[in-house]
Amino acid sequence: MLPVSLLALVLLAGCFRGKPFENTPIYVPHGMENQPKYLPQGPSNFFVDGAAMRMPVPGTVARGELYEDTAFYFGVDAQGDTLRQIPVPVTMELLKRGQERYNIFCAPCHSRVGDGKGIVVQYNFLPPPTFHQDRLRKAKDGYLFNVISNGIRNMPGYRHQINVKDRWAIVAYMRALQRSQNATIEDLPEEIRAQYEN
Repeated sequence: MLPVSLLALVLLAGCFRGKPFENTPIYVPHGMENQPKYLPQGPSNFFVDGAAMRMPVPGTVARGELYEDTAFYFGVDAQGDTLRQIPVPVTMELLKRGQERYNIFCAPCHSRVGDGKGIVVQYNFLPPPTFHQDRLRKAKDGYLFNVISNGIRNMPGYRHQINVKDRWAIVAYMRALQRSQNATIEDLPEEIRAQYEN
């Protein structure tokens, strides 16, 4: 066995640094640890105004942000008037997608039937309006799209969580909910209507 003093000497030798090193230490970069880059809102010595972020070149549009179809993207026509009807074809696939998105994003407040008695009301949140009142039954589809996109009063906007086509799908499903709660015998097909008229 080694004597204790020799063992202590070996251990202390590992802590000895010697005299300071004159040369720059070698640094091996690990991945992209130190990148030469500008951070958002960061300063720049290169540009005259001192800002790293630059304004877009006039007349250019960022990829994926060309919103020429104002009816589809904003719910208004070329004159800026709110659309009366949904600008996409209403199909069963669109209604099913609207139901799925509605149940995820809207039902907690508005309930699955749109009567404004969702689960949040049980936790003392202000109850949202029912979709089955005359004011909302007569509202234009573009108005409903705008409310879903930008919110109103206590309701937040969902334009960042729900894409444009899905917002129109929710509008279509809301119209189906309104129709289901306010249907008349004339809304039934002829072959089914005869069973209920007797």
